[in-house]
Amino acid sequence: MTDEQWGALRSNLLNAVGKNNFSSWIEPLDFDGLCDGVATFHVPTTFLGNYVKQNFGDQILYQMMGLGVDVSRVRFLVPAANGRSRHSLAQSHATDVLPAGEVKDESRHSVVAAAPLDVKFTFSNFVVGKPNELAHAAAKRVAEGGPVTFNPLFLYGGVGLGKTHLMHAIAWELQLSRPDLNVVYLSAEQFMYRFVQALRDRKMMDFKELFRSVDVLMVDDVQFIAGKDSTQEEFFHTFNALVDQHKQIIISADRAPGEIKGLEERIKSRLQCGLVVDLHPTDYELRLGILQSKVEVHQAQYPELELDAGVLEFLAHRISTNVRVLEGALTRLFAFASLVGRPITLELAQDCLADVLRDSERKISVEEIQRKVSEHYSIRLSDMIGPKRVRTYARPRQIAMFLCKQLTSRSLPEIGRCFGGRDHTTIMYGVRKIDDLRMHDGQLAEDIEILRRMLEA
Repeated sequence: MTDEQWGALRSNLLNAVGKNNFSSWIEPLDFDGLCDGVATFHVPTTFLGNYVKQNFGDQILYQMMGLGVDVSRVRFLVPAANGRSRHSLAQSHATDVLPAGEVKDESRHSVVAAAPLDVKFTFSNFVVGKPNELAHAAAKRVAEGGPVTFNPLFLYGGVGLGKTHLMHAIAWELQLSRPDLNVVYLSAEQFMYRFVQALRDRKMMDFKELFRSVDVLMVDDVQFIAGKDSTQEEFFHTFNALVDQHKQIIISADRAPGEIKGLEERIKSRLQCGLVVDLHPTDYELRLGILQSKVEVHQAQYPELELDAGVLEFLAHRISTNVRVLEGALTRLFAFASLVGRPITLELAQDCLADVLRDSERKISVEEIQRKVSEHYSIRLSDMIGPKRVRTYARPRQIAMFLCKQLTSRSLPEIGRCFGGRDHTTIMYGVRKIDDLRMHDGQLAEDIEILRRMLEA
């Protein structure tokens, strides 16, 4: 293939797969040559090679044939290297990436490269806070690759709390600290797919040998094998075989082992015999820390954009259920501000992220806010809503109005109706008054923060 054809192929693939896929998966490819109808590409990792083959192999072959290249199949090789790349968990001699995802490496045991690791998911960019500090410490200990201290390590928590991040971080760290180990990282769904494929192809002995020869087995989202009896049977035997050999197992799920419906009791028992760690929902401080770490990356990409004070705090308060949604909202906000050429203000954030804020909102009611504020200031709820304007009632009432505007999606007229039928301009005045006062009154700001945490708990 000529240089012109190679350039045309890259251009065609960019249009076919999109910019993000191209930069992540196609750009790292290095064309090595064409022999007997086989086009060979060098790849930096076996993970990347397997992924490209499974997801873009046919597209690459189709585009090459369209350019008049005499090619019948493509293959991806990890070239020999004296040093080991950080992006590879298994590379030595030139390694052929096979359709089933098996990597043959004559210098070592066979390993499975089921999915590429995300280069962003490392310990260095995992923000640690009280909700995840135990999980982080346990993951770091396992990543040292020393003698097994707790087996398995079971990480569980809701969506977007960092389970997969920690799994990838362990794999990256093991690559650096213990490059001699055979590490397998895959999802439970991929384990099931490999198992079914082995049954279909009558290669169960190969499957068993493959998984029982690894040093570290990492299975993400194990809840997906619940209810799959044959897959659970094989997983149970694989688990036992590795534990008997003192091999490390790391599992993640969206709930504790005992709470996974459809999972066999003997598997639940096995999973509970190690260290089970819960990644708790993020608190305000952790969410703010995550935003502050991410904003540095975005400001490097968009240096012309100004970020107003209070925007990150607003997002950390309002998007409290999912870190992925939180990070995605920040990305969208910077991109939107760049496109419209406006600074990132609180008003812009509310307009740009209206749907995200609405979907992410914990359904805090106006009535709940009124009750909490009344209890905090030891006044009756009837006085909170009533017509009395004395300061004892007026200030808590304005604080409740402010919190209703911050923590609910209710409009000003709707909030006004909940406060004894007050006009929306009265609500607007109360919100602005508290917003101004909290900048100078430390006690007031502390009260608002305490109330906010109580309502979001």
